[in-house]
Amino acid sequence: MASQLYIGSRTVDITPQLPVAVTGQFHLRIAEIAETPLIATVMVLETRGAEGDLAIMVSCDALYIPTDLVALVRQAVKKQLPDIDENKIFLNATHTHTAPVLALDGEYLIPKTGVTQVKDYRKFFVEKISAAIVGAYHDRSPGSVAWGMSYAVAGYNRRIVYADGTSGMSSKTNLPEFRSLEGSEDHDVNTLFFWNDQNKLISIVVGVASPSQEVEGRYAVNADYWHPVREGIKEKYGKDVNVLGWAAAAGDITPHIRYRKEADDRMRNLRNLSRTEELARRIILAVDESYDAVATERHSELVFKHQVEELPLPERWVTEKNYLEAKAFVTNAKEQIAEDPKAADALYRMMNWQERTVKRYEKQLDNPKPMYPMDLHVIRLGDIAICTNEFELFSDFGIRMMARSKALQTFVIQLTGSSDWGSYLPTQRAVNGGAYSAIIHSNIVGPVGGQVLVDRTVEVIDQLWDKEVK
Repeated sequence: MASQLYIGSRTVDITPQLPVAVTGQFHLRIAEIAETPLIATVMVLETRGAEGDLAIMVSCDALYIPTDLVALVRQAVKKQLPDIDENKIFLNATHTHTAPVLALDGEYLIPKTGVTQVKDYRKFFVEKISAAIVGAYHDRSPGSVAWGMSYAVAGYNRRIVYADGTSGMSSKTNLPEFRSLEGSEDHDVNTLFFWNDQNKLISIVVGVASPSQEVEGRYAVNADYWHPVREGIKEKYGKDVNVLGWAAAAGDITPHIRYRKEADDRMRNLRNLSRTEELARRIILAVDESYDAVATERHSELVFKHQVEELPLPERWVTEKNYLEAKAFVTNAKEQIAEDPKAADALYRMMNWQERTVKRYEKQLDNPKPMYPMDLHVIRLGDIAICTNEFELFSDFGIRMMARSKALQTFVIQLTGSSDWGSYLPTQRAVNGGAYSAIIHSNIVGPVGGQVLVDRTVEVIDQLWDKEVK
């Protein structure tokens, strides 16, 4: 079943024209400066012949990737490469909170003049990324891959449990009522290294269970810690090396330290590093450790399979209480905005956020078992598995997948498309505790759907390994 691997890779600048509205907070922010470029990195993997397959993976400096935008990228690529299966393309977001708005459905009331419009940035985004995909596809040549794993503390569980059983999100721990962190932390740094047939390193994949939101509140365009990660890797491994950033399951994870911050800051200051630079230092050390161990264990002929399916997940049920509270909030917000239009800067996104809950409840009246259709990609690349989901997936779900997988090493990639600005998918413990990331407005799919996602992902992985045995 082993076949020669063909590889193509490109990096493209997707920095917007300024000023531009950036997303990741409830209030409107207009960025006047770009502190770092925003990057999209393309990786094309292919084997040929009767057992051949294809995967086109794009890592984007973005908060989320709307599913309708993924469809537009696929359509644009299909026009230029009519013989490919465009469904083998997926895009993931690094989840930086200082990237442009990509959703067309009224996330904010953005000024009509003097600011790059969402439709214009989307057009630019599709053109740039589709061109990079086509270029990487034409660049395909025989190559080899090695996989590695090390560790770096780049994310911390941000769900805080208190004595009364409630949870907070990124809330205080220096209180008598603090009891524990609610969920897991995943410090794995999963890596893939790709060489061309001239033995030149051309691309590195880095998977980290931490969203890129260290500088999340700024009125600026910024790729967050992925920028110094990429720059540091290029400085050591070559300026032409393309770096793909994959965010593993990290819906309840943050790069912000939840306790012992003063001690951590002291060490960072002694190194004369910013927080993004410190995170990059840790991640690059993990990359270096993996590279040093696996660089001579390269695979040019290997099993490569890419399965794509639409997975229906049961939506989280909206109660009548949820509905009435959301409807009251929406009514009140509309009244405030009507009285003072400037109030929309702070209220409009939250109003729409809760209005979606109202609409979900009304849809349930006609369809009491609503399902959310999610594109699931599962890839076998030699001994490793790659699996995707569209959510800010709580870390426990990712760990369940990795623990049960038959693969030697399993890469989980979250936020590969989203129809809801990047919906969280929480555990039952989180729902019981409450707080922003586990309440109904933040969750299209709840814990039941999360387990369905885990079970089906593991089932597909197992099938890809069982086929070899048979």
